[in-house]
Amino acid sequence: MATARPKPPVINLTERAAERVRDLIAGNERPLTGVRVGVKNAGCAGMAYTLDPVETPDPTDDVVNEHGVSVYVDPKAVLFLLGATMDYEATKLRSGFTFQNPNEVSSCGCGESVELKPAAEREQADA
Repeated sequence: MATARPKPPVINLTERAAERVRDLIAGNERPLTGVRVGVKNAGCAGMAYTLDPVETPDPTDDVVNEHGVSVYVDPKAVLFLLGATMDYEATKLRSGFTFQNPNEVSSCGCGESVELKPAAEREQADA
């Protein structure tokens, strides 16, 4: 009988992203178990990444446990985030989470929204 391979995580986290998630959890007045990443229709490019605090995990979310933190992925966003890396950057002008996402087709000039193709569509187009 064949054994099932472990499922790879939907997204990967850098240590900087995990550190910022830890800071958000520690700085919240309510106890958090992590953050939830998703996407929504928004902006001129069509979609935007979302990040919400998680007090009570949703059993339908995919869970990524890396660098000592939990990141929950909204099931509706899985195909848009598959293979992405979540990072955190702080510069003199801005700070925030960033995503290196192979499913990202383009982004708007201001950087607030992106055009995403689901992973299944991207793989078919590449074939």
